[in-house]
Amino acid sequence: MRRIEYKTDAQLAWMAKAGVVTSRALDAAVAAVAPGKTTADLDSAFREIITANGATSNFLGYYDYPAMICASVNDEVVHGIPGPRELLAGDMVSIDGGAVLTDPATGKTWNGDSARTVMVGNASAERRELSEITQAALWHGIAAVASARKVGEIGVAIEQFVREETGDKYGIIEDFVGHGIGTSMHMAPDVLNYAARDLGPRLKKGMALAIEPMLVTGSIETHVLADDWTIKTNDGGDACQWEHSVAIHSDGIWVLTAEDGGASELSKLGVTVKPIPA
Repeated sequence: MRRIEYKTDAQLAWMAKAGVVTSRALDAAVAAVAPGKTTADLDSAFREIITANGATSNFLGYYDYPAMICASVNDEVVHGIPGPRELLAGDMVSIDGGAVLTDPATGKTWNGDSARTVMVGNASAERRELSEITQAALWHGIAAVASARKVGEIGVAIEQFVREETGDKYGIIEDFVGHGIGTSMHMAPDVLNYAARDLGPRLKKGMALAIEPMLVTGSIETHVLADDWTIKTNDGGDACQWEHSVAIHSDGIWVLTAEDGGASELSKLGVTVKPIPA
Protein backbone atom coordinates (compact mmCIF):
# COMPACT_ATOMS: atom_id res chain seq x y z
CA MET A 1 0.00 0.00 0.00
CA ARG A 2 1.32 3.45 -0.92
CA ARG A 3 2.06 5.66 2.07
CA ILE A 4 0.53 9.12 2.38
CA GLU A 5 3.03 11.95 2.67
CA TYR A 6 2.31 14.44 5.47
CA LYS A 7 3.93 17.85 5.19
CA THR A 8 4.87 20.49 7.75
CA ASP A 9 3.46 23.99 7.37
CA ALA A 10 6.86 25.14 6.09
CA GLN A 11 6.80 22.44 3.42
CA LEU A 12 3.24 23.32 2.44
CA ALA A 13 4.40 26.93 2.08
CA TRP A 14 6.89 25.73 -0.54
CA MET A 15 4.05 23.93 -2.28
CA ALA A 16 2.11 27.19 -2.28
CA LYS A 17 5.04 28.85 -4.07
CA ALA A 18 4.99 26.10 -6.70
CA GLY A 19 1.22 26.50 -6.88
CA VAL A 20 1.45 30.22 -7.62
CA VAL A 21 3.94 29.59 -10.43
CA THR A 22 1.57 26.95 -11.81
CA SER A 23 -1.33 29.41 -11.66
CA ARG A 24 0.60 32.16 -13.43
CA ALA A 25 1.81 29.78 -16.11
CA LEU A 26 -1.79 28.68 -16.68
CA ASP A 27 -2.79 32.35 -16.87
CA ALA A 28 -0.35 32.73 -19.77
CA ALA A 29 -1.57 29.59 -21.53
CA VAL A 30 -5.19 30.67 -21.15
CA ALA A 31 -4.35 34.14 -22.51
CA ALA A 32 -2.82 32.50 -25.58
CA VAL A 33 -6.07 30.71 -26.49
CA ALA A 34 -7.59 32.10 -29.69
CA PRO A 35 -8.87 30.80 -33.02
CA GLY A 36 -5.91 29.92 -35.24
CA LYS A 37 -3.51 29.35 -32.35
CA THR A 38 -2.07 25.86 -32.02
CA THR A 39 -2.02 23.77 -28.90
CA ALA A 40 1.78 24.00 -29.14
CA ASP A 41 1.42 27.79 -28.78
CA LEU A 42 -0.29 27.24 -25.44
CA ASP A 43 2.56 25.01 -24.31
CA SER A 44 5.08 27.71 -25.31
CA ALA A 45 3.25 30.35 -23.30
CA PHE A 46 3.18 28.08 -20.25
CA ARG A 47 6.87 27.20 -20.70
CA GLU A 48 7.92 30.86 -20.74
CA ILE A 49 6.47 31.52 -17.28
CA ILE A 50 7.82 28.30 -15.81
CA THR A 51 11.32 29.16 -17.00
CA ALA A 52 11.12 32.82 -15.94
CA ASN A 53 10.26 31.76 -12.38
CA GLY A 54 13.15 29.35 -11.96
CA ALA A 55 10.80 26.36 -11.93
CA THR A 56 10.68 23.16 -13.92
CA SER A 57 7.77 21.20 -15.36
CA ASN A 58 6.52 18.04 -13.69
CA PHE A 59 4.84 16.94 -16.95
CA LEU A 60 7.80 17.21 -19.34
CA GLY A 61 9.59 13.86 -19.39
CA TYR A 62 7.07 12.17 -17.09
CA TYR A 63 7.04 8.64 -18.55
CA ASP A 64 8.55 10.35 -21.62
CA TYR A 65 5.67 12.82 -21.97
CA PRO A 66 6.93 15.38 -24.54
CA ALA A 67 5.42 18.70 -23.35
CA MET A 68 4.80 20.92 -20.33
CA ILE A 69 1.01 20.91 -20.55
CA CYS A 70 -1.77 18.62 -21.62
CA ALA A 71 -4.14 20.36 -24.05
CA SER A 72 -7.31 18.31 -24.51
CA VAL A 73 -9.82 19.61 -27.07
CA ASN A 74 -13.56 18.90 -27.21
CA ASP A 75 -14.00 15.10 -26.90
CA GLU A 76 -10.49 14.61 -25.50
CA VAL A 77 -10.79 13.96 -21.77
CA VAL A 78 -7.17 14.29 -20.60
CA HIS A 79 -3.53 13.97 -21.69
CA GLY A 80 -3.85 15.64 -25.08
CA ILE A 81 -0.34 16.27 -26.42
CA PRO A 82 0.28 19.85 -27.67
CA GLY A 83 1.23 20.10 -31.31
CA PRO A 84 0.24 21.63 -34.66
CA ARG A 85 -3.51 21.32 -34.12
CA GLU A 86 -5.14 24.71 -34.69
CA LEU A 87 -7.88 25.78 -32.33
CA LEU A 88 -11.15 26.65 -34.04
CA ALA A 89 -13.79 29.14 -32.94
CA GLY A 90 -16.25 27.21 -30.80
CA ASP A 91 -13.71 24.68 -29.53
CA MET A 92 -13.27 23.94 -25.84
CA VAL A 93 -9.79 23.15 -24.53
CA SER A 94 -8.75 21.82 -21.12
CA ILE A 95 -5.22 22.90 -20.15
CA ASP A 96 -3.47 20.90 -17.42
CA GLY A 97 0.02 21.66 -16.13
CA GLY A 98 2.26 21.89 -13.12
CA ALA A 99 5.42 23.47 -11.74
CA VAL A 100 8.21 22.15 -9.55
CA LEU A 101 10.28 24.28 -7.19
CA THR A 102 13.26 23.14 -5.12
CA ASP A 103 13.84 24.25 -1.54
CA PRO A 104 17.59 25.01 -1.56
CA ALA A 105 17.85 24.46 2.19
CA THR A 106 16.71 20.84 1.99
CA GLY A 107 17.01 19.93 -1.67
CA LYS A 108 13.43 18.71 -1.67
CA THR A 109 11.25 19.40 -4.68
CA TRP A 110 7.64 20.56 -4.32
CA ASN A 111 4.92 20.18 -6.94
CA GLY A 112 1.93 22.17 -8.12
CA ASP A 113 -0.79 20.77 -10.40
CA SER A 114 -3.85 22.52 -11.81
CA ALA A 115 -6.15 22.52 -14.84
CA ARG A 116 -8.62 24.92 -16.43
CA THR A 117 -11.05 24.69 -19.32
CA VAL A 118 -11.26 27.55 -21.82
CA MET A 119 -13.71 28.40 -24.59
CA VAL A 120 -12.21 29.34 -27.96
CA GLY A 121 -14.13 32.32 -29.27
CA ASN A 122 -17.93 31.98 -29.22
CA ALA A 123 -18.43 28.44 -27.94
CA SER A 124 -21.91 26.94 -27.66
CA ALA A 125 -24.07 27.35 -24.58
CA GLU A 126 -23.81 23.60 -24.08
CA ARG A 127 -20.03 23.71 -23.86
CA ARG A 128 -20.06 26.73 -21.58
CA GLU A 129 -22.49 24.98 -19.24
CA LEU A 130 -20.39 21.82 -19.13
CA SER A 131 -17.37 23.88 -18.07
CA GLU A 132 -19.32 25.90 -15.52
CA ILE A 133 -20.76 22.79 -13.88
CA THR A 134 -17.36 21.04 -13.82
CA GLN A 135 -15.70 24.09 -12.27
CA ALA A 136 -18.44 24.44 -9.67
CA ALA A 137 -18.17 20.73 -8.87
CA LEU A 138 -14.45 21.24 -8.24
CA TRP A 139 -15.16 24.01 -5.73
CA HIS A 140 -17.77 21.89 -3.95
CA GLY A 141 -15.19 19.13 -3.66
CA ILE A 142 -12.62 21.56 -2.28
CA ALA A 143 -15.16 22.97 0.19
CA ALA A 144 -15.73 19.45 1.52
CA VAL A 145 -12.07 19.25 2.55
CA ALA A 146 -12.71 21.91 5.22
CA SER A 147 -15.21 19.77 7.15
CA ALA A 148 -15.03 16.19 5.89
CA ARG A 149 -13.48 13.38 7.92
CA LYS A 150 -12.39 11.14 5.06
CA VAL A 151 -10.96 11.61 1.57
CA GLY A 152 -13.92 9.86 -0.07
CA GLU A 153 -16.29 12.58 1.11
CA ILE A 154 -14.74 14.83 -1.55
CA GLY A 155 -16.11 12.57 -4.27
CA VAL A 156 -19.46 12.41 -2.51
CA ALA A 157 -19.67 16.20 -2.52
CA ILE A 158 -18.71 16.41 -6.21
CA GLU A 159 -21.25 13.83 -7.34
CA GLN A 160 -23.98 15.20 -5.09
CA PHE A 161 -23.56 18.67 -6.57
CA VAL A 162 -23.55 17.41 -10.17
CA ARG A 163 -26.67 15.27 -9.65
CA GLU A 164 -28.58 17.93 -7.74
CA GLU A 165 -27.81 20.55 -10.38
CA THR A 166 -28.18 18.51 -13.56
CA GLY A 167 -29.56 15.06 -12.76
CA ASP A 168 -28.01 12.49 -15.09
CA LYS A 169 -27.16 15.01 -17.80
CA TYR A 170 -23.42 14.57 -17.33
CA GLY A 171 -21.25 11.55 -16.76
CA ILE A 172 -18.45 11.64 -14.20
CA ILE A 173 -15.27 9.98 -15.48
CA GLU A 174 -14.19 7.15 -13.17
CA ASP A 175 -11.02 5.84 -14.85
CA PHE A 176 -9.05 9.01 -14.03
CA VAL A 177 -9.10 10.53 -10.55
CA GLY A 178 -7.35 13.04 -8.33
CA HIS A 179 -4.35 12.22 -6.19
CA GLY A 180 -2.05 13.18 -3.39
CA ILE A 181 0.72 15.60 -4.27
CA GLY A 182 3.92 16.83 -2.63
CA THR A 183 7.51 15.81 -3.31
CA SER A 184 6.08 13.94 -6.32
CA MET A 185 3.24 14.90 -8.62
CA HIS A 186 1.24 11.70 -8.18
CA MET A 187 1.09 10.22 -4.70
CA ALA A 188 -1.33 8.47 -2.36
CA PRO A 189 -4.21 8.74 -1.77
CA ASP A 190 -6.48 8.51 -4.81
CA VAL A 191 -9.14 11.25 -4.73
CA LEU A 192 -12.30 9.97 -6.41
CA ASN A 193 -14.66 12.38 -8.17
CA TYR A 194 -17.70 10.26 -7.41
CA ALA A 195 -19.34 8.60 -4.42
CA ALA A 196 -17.99 5.20 -3.35
CA ARG A 197 -18.80 2.92 -0.43
CA ASP A 198 -15.23 2.94 0.82
CA LEU A 199 -14.48 6.49 1.94
CA GLY A 200 -10.76 5.81 2.18
CA PRO A 201 -8.26 7.32 4.61
CA ARG A 202 -8.91 10.10 7.07
CA LEU A 203 -8.19 13.68 6.10
CA LYS A 204 -5.33 14.89 8.28
CA LYS A 205 -3.15 17.94 8.78
CA GLY A 206 -0.22 17.91 6.39
CA MET A 207 -2.05 16.30 3.49
CA ALA A 208 -2.03 17.89 0.04
CA LEU A 209 -4.52 16.72 -2.58
CA ALA A 210 -5.04 17.41 -6.27
CA ILE A 211 -8.80 17.41 -6.88
CA GLU A 212 -9.78 17.16 -10.56
CA PRO A 213 -13.33 16.31 -11.64
CA MET A 214 -13.82 15.39 -15.29
CA LEU A 215 -17.35 15.51 -16.72
CA VAL A 216 -18.64 14.35 -20.10
CA THR A 217 -21.84 14.96 -22.03
CA GLY A 218 -22.35 11.30 -22.86
CA SER A 219 -20.93 7.92 -21.88
CA ILE A 220 -17.97 7.74 -19.49
CA GLU A 221 -16.36 5.05 -21.65
CA THR A 222 -13.04 6.18 -23.14
CA HIS A 223 -10.14 4.96 -25.24
CA VAL A 224 -6.50 5.96 -25.72
CA LEU A 225 -5.23 7.16 -29.09
CA ALA A 226 -2.23 5.80 -30.98
CA ASP A 227 0.03 8.38 -29.28
CA ASP A 228 -0.43 6.33 -26.06
CA TRP A 229 -1.45 9.47 -24.16
CA THR A 230 -4.57 11.22 -25.44
CA ILE A 231 -7.80 9.93 -23.89
CA LYS A 232 -11.02 10.44 -25.87
CA THR A 233 -14.66 9.61 -25.21
CA ASN A 234 -15.88 6.58 -27.15
CA ASP A 235 -19.09 8.27 -28.26
CA GLY A 236 -17.54 11.62 -29.24
CA GLY A 237 -19.21 13.48 -26.38
CA ASP A 238 -17.52 16.60 -25.05
CA ALA A 239 -15.28 16.36 -21.99
CA CYS A 240 -14.14 18.92 -19.44
CA GLN A 241 -11.56 19.04 -16.64
CA TRP A 242 -10.90 21.51 -13.82
CA GLU A 243 -8.27 20.96 -11.11
CA HIS A 244 -6.67 22.57 -8.07
CA SER A 245 -4.14 21.38 -5.49
CA VAL A 246 -5.31 21.87 -1.89
CA ALA A 247 -3.44 21.72 1.43
CA ILE A 248 -4.63 20.95 4.95
CA HIS A 249 -2.36 22.95 7.25
CA SER A 250 -2.30 23.51 11.01
CA ASP A 251 -4.97 26.23 10.87
CA GLY A 252 -7.30 25.17 8.03
CA ILE A 253 -7.16 24.68 4.27
CA TRP A 254 -5.47 26.59 1.45
CA VAL A 255 -5.87 26.18 -2.30
CA LEU A 256 -2.24 26.02 -3.34
CA THR A 257 -2.83 26.74 -7.04
CA ALA A 258 -5.09 29.78 -6.56
CA GLU A 259 -3.48 33.19 -6.04
CA ASP A 260 -5.86 34.01 -3.16
CA GLY A 261 -5.84 30.52 -1.70
CA GLY A 262 -9.36 29.99 -3.01
CA ALA A 263 -10.84 32.62 -0.68
CA SER A 264 -13.10 34.31 -3.22
CA GLU A 265 -14.70 31.10 -4.50
CA LEU A 266 -14.92 29.26 -1.20
CA SER A 267 -16.52 32.22 0.56
CA LYS A 268 -19.53 31.72 -1.73
CA LEU A 269 -19.87 28.23 -0.21
CA GLY A 270 -19.53 29.45 3.38
CA VAL A 271 -15.92 28.27 3.77
CA THR A 272 -13.19 30.54 5.11
CA VAL A 273 -9.62 29.78 4.13
CA LYS A 274 -6.67 30.72 6.26
CA PRO A 275 -3.13 31.30 4.97
CA ILE A 276 -0.51 28.71 5.78
CA PRO A 277 1.24 29.89 8.97
CA ALA A 278 4.72 31.30 8.40
